Amino acid sequence: MKKQNLFLALVSCVIISCTSEQNLVLKQGMIITQTATIHLDTFFLSAADSLHSALVIEGENITVDFAGAILDGGEGKETPDQFVGTGIVIKGKNITLKNAVVRGFKVAIFAEGVDSLKLIDCDLSYNWRPRLRSIREREDFSDWLSFHQNEKDEWLRYGAAIYLKNCQKALVRGCTATQGMNGLLLTGCNDGLFYNNKFHFNSGLGVGMYRSSRNHLMHNQLDWNVRGYSHGFYQRGQDSAGILVYEQSNENTFAYNSATHSGDGFFLWAGQRTMDTGEGGCNDNLLYKNDFSHAPTNGVEVTFSRNKIVDNRLDECTYGIWGGYSFESLMLGNHIENCRTGIAIEHGQENAIIGNQFLNDSVGIQLWARPSQPTDWGYAQHRDVASRDYQIGQNRFEGVRNPLKISASSKVAINDDNQFTGFEKLLVAEKNEDFYFVKNQVVGDKGWQDAASFKNMNPIVKQLQAPVDMSGEVKNQSVEKLPDGMETALPEGHLQGRQYILMNEWGPYNFEYPSIWLRNIEGDKYTFLLLGPPEGNWQMVNGEGWAGFNQKTGNFPAMLIATKKAGAESLAFDFEFIGQEFKDQFGHFNKKGKHWPFRFERFEKKLDWKLHWYNYDETTDPLTHPDAFQNLKTQSPQATKTTDDLYFAWWGSPAEGVNEDKFATFAEAEFDMEPGEYLLELTSDDGVRLFLDGKKIIEHWDIHEPAVDEVRVKLGGHHKLELEHFDGGGFATVDFRWKKVDMDGK
Repeated sequence: MKKQNLFLALVSCVIISCTSEQNLVLKQGMIITQTATIHLDTFFLSAADSLHSALVIEGENITVDFAGAILDGGEGKETPDQFVGTGIVIKGKNITLKNAVVRGFKVAIFAEGVDSLKLIDCDLSYNWRPRLRSIREREDFSDWLSFHQNEKDEWLRYGAAIYLKNCQKALVRGCTATQGMNGLLLTGCNDGLFYNNKFHFNSGLGVGMYRSSRNHLMHNQLDWNVRGYSHGFYQRGQDSAGILVYEQSNENTFAYNSATHSGDGFFLWAGQRTMDTGEGGCNDNLLYKNDFSHAPTNGVEVTFSRNKIVDNRLDECTYGIWGGYSFESLMLGNHIENCRTGIAIEHGQENAIIGNQFLNDSVGIQLWARPSQPTDWGYAQHRDVASRDYQIGQNRFEGVRNPLKISASSKVAINDDNQFTGFEKLLVAEKNEDFYFVKNQVVGDKGWQDAASFKNMNPIVKQLQAPVDMSGEVKNQSVEKLPDGMETALPEGHLQGRQYILMNEWGPYNFEYPSIWLRNIEGDKYTFLLLGPPEGNWQMVNGEGWAGFNQKTGNFPAMLIATKKAGAESLAFDFEFIGQEFKDQFGHFNKKGKHWPFRFERFEKKLDWKLHWYNYDETTDPLTHPDAFQNLKTQSPQATKTTDDLYFAWWGSPAEGVNEDKFATFAEAEFDMEPGEYLLELTSDDGVRLFLDGKKIIEHWDIHEPAVDEVRVKLGGHHKLELEHFDGGGFATVDFRWKKVDMDGK
């Protein structure tokens, strides 16, 4: 990959050097070198490809005020995955950019080596984002993200509203980035202040940090930065996050942010250097008074590092805090409610879990160690990874089914007035663990499990005491609010909870435009939720595949119940909305009183797939001996299966008798189809081929990570599909999907 300083190349350059502040009209390839105000307008300037930019700001001690002018690179591009290039490149020192609107680019603003950069009140929404392939009933593994490397600016492949590289003492204030993939990405940036920003409703990250230290991220709205979630079906997150902190990012402060409804609310990983050497980490970061609720995976994930997590809210997450391999960390005064596990730590050391409130979680605190470590982790070879030396004190557990679940851990001190009520089993543990119990208060008659193996137990008491006052301890870790810091909580009445993480192929729904969501199927009854602008009316104008419905018009929100026709395979609704003004998910503006069409469609055609699995070796390798590989089909398979849904994800063997690695999958299905045009999508890892009536229509025949291939075909009458797949090692997947499309591609 070429170095990303090539982003600074231009198709053409027009240098504007002003002796005093001037009003400018933007031109393609312009370089602005002194203080200026942009003429208020919309400028459709393009960047020819990912190595070029539309505009450059370069110099020292200058201010460029866009005054609301719009720089749009998306002209002629129908979908956001087609956006390329950079909107504005900034070079120099002490540069201020304010009031800019930049949209339609892979990266809206890119700055490298700019000390004291200021980005103020800029709207950087509706930039690049990929089409997501996960659907309601199942996730697609090609949607998974990987932020593990950024030494060569690998993160740029994911685009960003703002990408800052080696920019010291930066200020980003009052900026907005929504309906893109990533908000603010920092690499090698230290001592910055980032506050009062709205980086929300994106399909990747709100804020990401890599080798960035001593920054303050405060008073930001970072909600709904998410992918990989379908309520009631899967909750994966796919490494999306409100805040991501990677690779030796230390001494940062995160305070008063709202990062709810994101894949992880906060996701910290020490970095590859730590994993290889056991040294360093993302250490001494402080998380104070943030809301990380409603995360599909972890409210807070902090691993292989030392940090402080103080007075945060963590409601309705799979894990409130996941602290694998954390050491010398403080988890103090947090509110953890309705989580599957409140705090989970494997192989942690010398951590303190003090003064937290656990409400209605399935498990309160879980500590454990695995019997062995991955052989490719240098961390485990250079560090002691035993689970040991915990202080658990002054916590309050109410309605937690299993407050404590501990195994393979030593020197766990459970002391200083922990309080327990409403549990099923207070402690689930291996016998003869090295515990110390002092002054704990228990309400109920369930008692301690395996009580004889524990030391210094107190008798059960009959009344729960007042919560232990931890305000003094929390205050010792407190961070003052900024004088002009905004309140970041979701407004009163805003829909919230994981059931309102609503995903389509372009990312999370932002509750602003008319939409319809399938919520439940029970027999032939389909229940839909309609959401959109509160002022106005929707009406149904067409339907396909339905025998009836409970209403045809109404206001938002609404619940529509439809009855499916017997045997229908293609289901659709067409609606129109008329009412208040709004923007759609691509930033297109709809005026008040203008009719706005929106649609639901679903294709339920099932196939009878017949699958055969074979093991292969060096003599039948699909890449080096293709003829021998094809001859496998003439032999008896190791396993067979029939299914009406060709969707598999294998971390090991697909069936008894089949290798975990180096196996082949052959599948075929015959079917009858109504005449029309159809889109076939195929996700694979590793090689795959798809044949229609003997003609090869998809080929991705190599070793690769999960990837999607698609093809449009005309069908009608009787057809046959045949699939060939091979696994070269590790994870493998095959996922076939299809849908009916109109002639215009919709």
